[in-house]
Amino acid sequence: MERLSIFQMEDLDFAKLDHHRALRTGVPEVIFAPGKTEKQILGIFERMVAAGADVMITRVNRTVYQKLRRKHKGIKYDEIARIIYKIKTRMNQMVSSKIAVVSAGTSDMGVAEEASVVIEAFGGRVERIYDVGVAGIHRLLQHQEKLRKADVVIVVAGMEGALASVVGGLVRAPVIAVPTSIGYGASFNGLAALLAMLNSCAPGVTVVNIDNGFGAAMAAIKMIKK
Repeated sequence: MERLSIFQMEDLDFAKLDHHRALRTGVPEVIFAPGKTEKQILGIFERMVAAGADVMITRVNRTVYQKLRRKHKGIKYDEIARIIYKIKTRMNQMVSSKIAVVSAGTSDMGVAEEASVVIEAFGGRVERIYDVGVAGIHRLLQHQEKLRKADVVIVVAGMEGALASVVGGLVRAPVIAVPTSIGYGASFNGLAALLAMLNSCAPGVTVVNIDNGFGAAMAAIKMIKK
């Protein structure tokens, strides 16, 4: 199995599919839709399904989903998260753990849902705690018990990104901070939140890239996957 995990690449000219990524890393290759043509997305999806792989497409529009569902039964689409997925494998070892996904505002929900839907698609349990930003800190404090019971906490926030540091000072679990591109001009499309999270004084806070809910979900899954 160790030797097999480094082989099996399929060349489609415009893409090289890594069919054995799940063997190596524990999670399958995921299709990132932006920058790809609709024809390329559909072509990659078809080849992955033919190989018997679990399939997930991130940052994708409903038009692609409508075309795929005519032929493929069982595929799902989440409009807020903008994710298409058809997952057979369940990481059963995650069932006993819980990941809390916390968002600062409703405007951050798309990124928060990207993280939540990815975790649930692979069999994880999510506790959603949305719209609890520091502008009304009492909203967050009402959920302290839920936060303390989580094995990992993902915090999604734009503007100045302060929520990650606040949560990091309340919980024992590792915190994965996700800066979003939400905010007025001086937030610089998420750069201000990214720098604030990187400079957090709360220990145990790690940071992924701007708007990268998917990356946060993968990190959380690997933290609790045994």
